[in-house]
Amino acid sequence: MIGKIKKGKSFGGCIRYVMGKDDAEIIASDGVLLGTNKEMIDSFNCQCLLNPKIKQPLGHIALSFKPEDAPRLSDEFMAKIALEYMQLMGIKNTQFILVRHHNTDNPHCHLVYNRINYDGKVISSQNDFKRNEIATKKLKDKYGLTYAEDKSKTNVQKLHAPERVKYEIHNAVKAALKRSRTWWDLGNQLQKQGIGMTFKINRRTGKNEGLSFTKDGYTFKASDVSRQFSYSKLDKQLSWDMPKTHTEIEPKQRPIRQEAELNFSVMDSLIESNGLGLLAPSDAPPEDEQPPSWQKQKKKERKKNRGIRF
Repeated sequence: MIGKIKKGKSFGGCIRYVMGKDDAEIIASDGVLLGTNKEMIDSFNCQCLLNPKIKQPLGHIALSFKPEDAPRLSDEFMAKIALEYMQLMGIKNTQFILVRHHNTDNPHCHLVYNRINYDGKVISSQNDFKRNEIATKKLKDKYGLTYAEDKSKTNVQKLHAPERVKYEIHNAVKAALKRSRTWWDLGNQLQKQGIGMTFKINRRTGKNEGLSFTKDGYTFKASDVSRQFSYSKLDKQLSWDMPKTHTEIEPKQRPIRQEAELNFSVMDSLIESNGLGLLAPSDAPPEDEQPPSWQKQKKKERKKNRGIRF
């Protein structure tokens, strides 16, 4: 399930497009006079008069599902998911129509709504791409809908940030994994493309339990980029050839410095544990702990005097 968001000025062109397919059917609506295209357009335009300052009153979101989910997606079930999606996106108290198409292998529907609600207030579009991402993921998890794993064929240039950045990270990680045997190999490959890796550390156990990627100021959990990139799955195919002393791999990090720190930590452990008897101190006390010669002389005199009795 994915959502493609658009905003516009004219309800006319949008209504004619979504209703222009031979198999188009309205599966849910509210506040719109359902008749001819002109009657629906007039209904939307009439409500726009409540706030004529808004230059883009049209909201249009295409909700598309994977072909694998088609057998489950009755009109009622698709409408239920779309209505929940609207709630998660904050599209409430306003006119809308939900139009289903059957002209592709991917089941999909078009949500056309008025960004000016019944009270004349504007439905905010702030962070709508991020909210769209969160909403679709939540619904996929809730209803067990199919995730789209192959993102390599997506034309990322047509996407908006941050979705574009996420796809760029996906494609970079997928390519880097083909040339990586260790976590450090992967980190170095991604650094060259300006992608940082950050590990989430469990404070109680001190062990890695999560992973995220950062690029162009956007940070994503690895499992959100792809379920195949979760820390647990990547850790099964990548090994550690250095201790996990650093929780972050930044684009400018130098593995040589990390190796120097590794050697230093190994030497420290040898000194502390006297491994293999190396560097073990002798049993005799150091020279500066031996009693001075004059103290030895006084001890002898005291012993000699104790033997004289009067």
